[in-house]
Amino acid sequence: MLNNRLKNVRYYAIKRALKCFLLFSFAFLLQNCYSFTGSSLSPETKTIQINDFPNNAALVNPSLAQQFSTDLQNRFLQRTTLKGTKTNPDILLDGQITNYTISPTTISTPDAATGGNLQAAQNKLTITVQVHYENHVKGEESKSFDRAYTDEAVFSSDLDINQIETTQVKVVNERIINKIFNDIVANW
Repeated sequence: MLNNRLKNVRYYAIKRALKCFLLFSFAFLLQNCYSFTGSSLSPETKTIQINDFPNNAALVNPSLAQQFSTDLQNRFLQRTTLKGTKTNPDILLDGQITNYTISPTTISTPDAATGGNLQAAQNKLTITVQVHYENHVKGEESKSFDRAYTDEAVFSSDLDINQIETTQVKVVNERIINKIFNDIVANW
């Protein structure tokens, strides 16, 4: 009986060791066949220069240009192996904020308390950024582009301008930066 128990213990130990070996072998094989970063940047691409994006929109949010430029730089420097530079970059990003508007999207029914006036129930923040992207890596110059990115956020008209600028602008910036990043790095 003890002999059978020892055989069972050895059998399960060997079976467990074989499973671990197969799992690690499979993971090693996957790692060598596929890069989990999803990046389409070539190994030769080492540096990036991201210039400030001035706010040239008719309606100017005073902190938008600095916030957008900083968030864009952080995205590329934190999520890629690219190093920032001011001279001879492999990738150059330049551009400007061309549109910043807040407009009503939904109108409420007339209210006796407001004298029967129609009021906006919801507003929409729209931001457009014009991006100039240059890829200076030999053989990849054709990836360069000039493109406009627009996104928007709909929000309650109860928000004041400070709340809009701290919450909604951040949401729209994040979406636009995601689009830019994906077009350049993930090539989606």
